[in-house]
Amino acid sequence: MNKRLSAIFKGDKVIWMVFFFLCLVSIIEVFSASSSLTYKTGNYLSPMAKHIGILIIGIFLMLVTLNIKCRYFKLATPILLGVSIFTLLLVLFAGHSVNGAGRWLSFFGMQFQPSEIAKGTMVLATAQILSAMQTDHGADRHAFKYIIIVWCSIVPWIMVENLSTAALLSVVIFLMMIIGRVPARQLMKVVAAVAIVVVFAISSVMAFGDEKEAQDSQQAMTEAVARNGKTVQQKKHGGLLHRMGTWKARIYNFLDHKYVPPEKVDLDKDAQTSYANIAIASSGFIGKGPGNSEERDFLPQAFSDYIYAIIIEETGLLGAFLVAMLYIILLFRTGRIANRCENNFPAFLAMGLALLLVIQALFNMCVAVGIVPVTGQPLPLVSKGGTSSIINCIYIGVILSVSRTAKKNSDDGKDATPKTAGATIISMNGNDAQQPQQK
Repeated sequence: MNKRLSAIFKGDKVIWMVFFFLCLVSIIEVFSASSSLTYKTGNYLSPMAKHIGILIIGIFLMLVTLNIKCRYFKLATPILLGVSIFTLLLVLFAGHSVNGAGRWLSFFGMQFQPSEIAKGTMVLATAQILSAMQTDHGADRHAFKYIIIVWCSIVPWIMVENLSTAALLSVVIFLMMIIGRVPARQLMKVVAAVAIVVVFAISSVMAFGDEKEAQDSQQAMTEAVARNGKTVQQKKHGGLLHRMGTWKARIYNFLDHKYVPPEKVDLDKDAQTSYANIAIASSGFIGKGPGNSEERDFLPQAFSDYIYAIIIEETGLLGAFLVAMLYIILLFRTGRIANRCENNFPAFLAMGLALLLVIQALFNMCVAVGIVPVTGQPLPLVSKGGTSSIINCIYIGVILSVSRTAKKNSDDGKDATPKTAGATIISMNGNDAQQPQQK
């Protein structure tokens, strides 16, 4: 029996345990937080059953992915780049608008977000460039140019509709370049360019964004969700910069630190942040218990963007800490796997995907507790979702594939010098790790 299980659940066992714990948390909390979806029909099992079905599909694709050897992922890079660019352009002109953002495409009756595929594609392409251009002294200076070319072909199209996803992906790529030992001078140029772009972008949003229109639209969508028990969807969205009003409203709400007495809080205008704060403030150390959330009935997107607030309300600070630790364990365990890879490509790929999952989780948690502005990022592997849940399972499958095929450098007890790109995770300046030219 143990041999049969080992034959199915290949790869790092710690990664598997983290994945199953996150899935368990997801099923419980999605069932608890989906009250708005079941209010009209009275079918309380339907959202959970649908979510479990999506997870089963994700786990199946994860099992398929972990049995693929890492070198075959390289062959998929050109195809995925073409698909990502085509679908990102297509969604701008023929995408469905959900909650005011045109991010969805329909394919044979199924909806998916092209940005979810593009994120993994960007990490895959960056890992391949960094691995192919590694030298004994770090990445060749031309690697930076090729990464920027790929970035310019993908990220700006994501940025038009989903600024937070574009920012998240850019942070991950920047961290991958640090791990890949891209020359510091080139990295500093990136920092300077980003600072200029951020100042220009914020100035443009504050100057041209229509905050009142965005707030009216958000209030209308919140009321529609309360009435219908589902998200609001239109066929098309208007204009490339129609999200400016939403961005401006979020910036204003985040920067407004004026104390407002509880009796004067406008729960219709600031429903998300207000009910999330109530959920967190009423949680205590151990929470109200699974299934006993009260704010799930009022908090928009309680089962998705704000599921961490429901986790805190039901499991308290203890449960919130344990969920956060699962993501930290995932990151550090992937770091250990990457550190024993003999080749550069699997090390960079595994670390890039782990960073993508963990940083998105941190974004979501910070939004729930009010540390950063509202971003609309779901909690990976926990929030209710379709495309994102399946794609995140595939990301875990890639990490497990790397863990299954990674060759150990020094586990045999000999005094061996690390040869891998993964060694840069420990020795970021390259003085302690010598790496061969990737072939």
